[in-house]
Amino acid sequence: MRPDSGEPLEHVAVPYGSDEGFRNLAVPRIRQALADRRQVLVVARAALRGLLAEALGDDHDRVDERDPESWYTHPQRTLATCHDYAQGRRTLLVGEPLWAGRSEIETREWIRYESVINTALAGVHATALCFYDVRTAPEIALRHARMTHPLLYGETGRLPSPHFVRPDRLVLNGDRAPLPEPAGEVRATRFTARSLKELRDTVTGYAHSAGMTGDLAASLVLSVSEIAANSIEHGAGHGQVRMWTSGTGVVCEISDSGGPLEDPLPGYIPPEPESLRGYGLWISRQLCDLVELRSQDGMVRVRLHMRLH
Repeated sequence: MRPDSGEPLEHVAVPYGSDEGFRNLAVPRIRQALADRRQVLVVARAALRGLLAEALGDDHDRVDERDPESWYTHPQRTLATCHDYAQGRRTLLVGEPLWAGRSEIETREWIRYESVINTALAGVHATALCFYDVRTAPEIALRHARMTHPLLYGETGRLPSPHFVRPDRLVLNGDRAPLPEPAGEVRATRFTARSLKELRDTVTGYAHSAGMTGDLAASLVLSVSEIAANSIEHGAGHGQVRMWTSGTGVVCEISDSGGPLEDPLPGYIPPEPESLRGYGLWISRQLCDLVELRSQDGMVRVRLHMRLH
């Protein structure tokens, strides 16, 4: 997902207030993209896809469609999927993230996804139209759309957003707040370079005892091991892992006193393909349901959340 040469990404926020409004905004842009021989992907709820099919007629057969329930499942994996879809071909992406039922933390991570797109897809031959239903989208998502998208569609057409904030400078509510202390029983273990295998065995045993099996347990163990290895190589050379159960899964926190992270987007953009280092946070963000990171007073804490199912 490294930026390549070519046309710059056009990342546009498109607010709308009715299903017909969505259709009227999307159809001419889809027709133009098809005329320009672009591939077109629409990720929208079934009612909107039906309106597009009716309006596009025979042209609808040339449009790819996905259901948002299966597309917008995990911000980091969706980001990778978007890049893979658009890689190497001029593309129009028409989508609308799902907001209903998201927790505050989940909503924040999807807002951050919209921001990181600007860096992760930079240089890809794509136009991404991100629709926001003003009737149902949460106020925080509508407010931040102007910060996460360089371009906005308004009454006079497409304009630069005066509120746009670069992804490496975007600070969301809660980003700098201390991580809450765990409730209930916590298991802690320390690690060094010589004890990584023992650490993996410990995390495996804890995950299994909490009811986690199969690929989920293996993904959690791999994530913890990668972060711990990063702490050994780039941090203090040693650290601590704390583990506890939440209401729906297992939480593992890796901490070390090796100083602050220098990467402004830690783990959101993968290392260069030829790089042999720096994959820890990238892998963890791909595999875990949520990764929280804090760097304060010389201490780095990476908290990994993994659901049991």
